[in-house]
Amino acid sequence: MSRPPISRRGPWAPSPVIAALLVLGYLPGADAIGPRSRLRLAELRLGGDQTMARAGALERLAWEIKQRTSVDVAPQAALLQPVDAALFSHPLVYFAGDRTFAPPEEAVLQRWRRFVTYGGLLWIDGAEPRAGQGFDRSVRQLVRALLPESTLVRLPPEHAIYKSFYLLERAVGRLALVPELEGIERDGRLLVVYSQNDLGGAWARNAFGQWELNVYPGGERQRELAIRWGVNIVMYALCLDYKSDQVHIPFVLKRRRWRSAWPLDADQAPGVLPPPLSPAPARGPSPAGGRGAARR
Repeated sequence: MSRPPISRRGPWAPSPVIAALLVLGYLPGADAIGPRSRLRLAELRLGGDQTMARAGALERLAWEIKQRTSVDVAPQAALLQPVDAALFSHPLVYFAGDRTFAPPEEAVLQRWRRFVTYGGLLWIDGAEPRAGQGFDRSVRQLVRALLPESTLVRLPPEHAIYKSFYLLERAVGRLALVPELEGIERDGRLLVVYSQNDLGGAWARNAFGQWELNVYPGGERQRELAIRWGVNIVMYALCLDYKSDQVHIPFVLKRRRWRSAWPLDADQAPGVLPPPLSPAPARGPSPAGGRGAARR
């Protein structure tokens, strides 16, 4: 049985697009101003039939990001309700499920539409045992209502999200059902990214610190790839502007349209992202292969 490949160069081998990402705005250092200077991962909860598919998964991903990158990540994830004003304080939000759900009301869709249109990334993670089941159908219905002029398309391996931190070849999670991510892209930026491979299931640990679920078919090698996918998606969301061979981040998030283009009242979009902090060196051993080279 074939297994997803992992490079022999190890987790700290460098990447052609990663050097700039190590000066992201959420960095530890002397200029830190407390909890607001940290990235906090966030999960959207619809309530009703849509339950949190993988409790604790984002906390584990936050730990992995903190160990592997220079991004300062809060250890606890935020849980957001559909109309939560804190939505606009996050560069990306994670939405996971394993069953059919009812689409949100139009007022909720309008808020989510503003979020993705003016800089945010909606990250959807399907946790069903097979592709194309109830959650998948509900996701496609949601996306049609959210962005009626757009449709989910497969993201090819050449897309920047495959190399935003690690160089990855195909999509996996706890399962390996669909070998590519899907997304909606506008003006060179992803508004929505969708995986059907249960990424959160590969990250989740139980109260004893053990992995909650087995990974199939690739075992622990595949789990490592699922963690790397989580890192890549978060890094992509934090980047201002991706090109296929270059990342431009002179001011991460500061020049996004978070501040200048949201036509919202203060009660609609409080908690604008804090300005980027001073660069800090990456933790861990220096990447092999020279500056700006890419991780595998």
